[in-house]
Amino acid sequence: MSRKIRMGMVGGGQGAFIGAVHRLAALMDGQIELVCGAFSSDPEKSKVSGDDLFLPSDRVYDSFEQMITSEKKLPADRRMDLVSIVTPNHVHFKPAAMAIQNGFHVICDKPLCYNLEEAYELNNLVNHSDRIFALTHNYTGYPMVKQAKQMVHRGDLGIIKKIVVEYPQGWLSTLLEASDQKQAAWRTDPSKSGIAGAMGDIGTHAENLAEYITGLKISELCADISTLVDGRKLDDDGNVLLRFENGARGILYASQISAGEENNLRIRIYGEKGGLEWAQMEPNTLVVRWADRPVELLRTGGIGICKEATAHTRIPAGHPEGYLEAFANIYRNVAKCIQAQIIGVQVDPLYKDFPDIADGVRGMEFIYKVIESGKSEQKWIKL
Repeated sequence: MSRKIRMGMVGGGQGAFIGAVHRLAALMDGQIELVCGAFSSDPEKSKVSGDDLFLPSDRVYDSFEQMITSEKKLPADRRMDLVSIVTPNHVHFKPAAMAIQNGFHVICDKPLCYNLEEAYELNNLVNHSDRIFALTHNYTGYPMVKQAKQMVHRGDLGIIKKIVVEYPQGWLSTLLEASDQKQAAWRTDPSKSGIAGAMGDIGTHAENLAEYITGLKISELCADISTLVDGRKLDDDGNVLLRFENGARGILYASQISAGEENNLRIRIYGEKGGLEWAQMEPNTLVVRWADRPVELLRTGGIGICKEATAHTRIPAGHPEGYLEAFANIYRNVAKCIQAQIIGVQVDPLYKDFPDIADGVRGMEFIYKVIESGKSEQKWIKL
């Protein structure tokens, strides 16, 4: 294919943290170019943000509706191919649905939607189209996460018995939303975040990582959900017991009031023959513990790494490779799939490995069942 994939962005204007992350990730491999955007619900702010990104003024729009409608009218050799949605949760569904209905591919930040009804409707739209939909559960993009997945799927650990996944943060240990902190304000606001706070924001990352690596679905859960900062409207801490479809047991802990923690996502998986441990803050290392031989440390780019991990490794062994590269792996894979669709060829299965609409629906169902269990005296809830 002789051109880049053309991308439009919804949200991500001045002052938005995640928009810059998505743009860097999209541009990293030279497969995607940003050609247009509706960067804010405030038209003036959208214009200024577009100026900052050196976009032509006629490709900077006042709203996502205007962007999608206008781009569809452009000639095929100019219009965008892909919409990247980097807004708060309550502004995921409408631009995603409109993009799919108008023939554009979508990459959307997580969680999928504001509520479960929107998730089911969007799932139906995507499944009745030929458009690609990706969700940025970016932790699946790390090479050592893909190594862990392949080792589990090969049966290296034997039958999986125990899964422990945790995601503690400390940034909301005080009522930060009472200040002018934008990220805290919308994440703790039910009108923007939905029914969950910490469980929607980071608990879904933990759920997704556990199911992605093991290939096992959570079948039942029992949740203790808390709001521990006075004056906060949504949960900021949760502990969940898990039962998986093969009979394995698990524990999921997600907290944004664990003072002093940064982004300490960590997972441990135990089978009959051994266990794996991976931590997001030390992402180049996968610890393998065997029942009958010494511990092994597998390293990104090192000896004995599977092809799936190697295909998502960008730099020589020993160099830090992390958050932005993991995001970029999702964008690169989506770009490869779109390119293959445009020219009518089959894409290498390695590049089909990214979270999709089904993962998004799964995450929303997890949020709802966790909150239901947290409020219920029954506790064990089927997922």
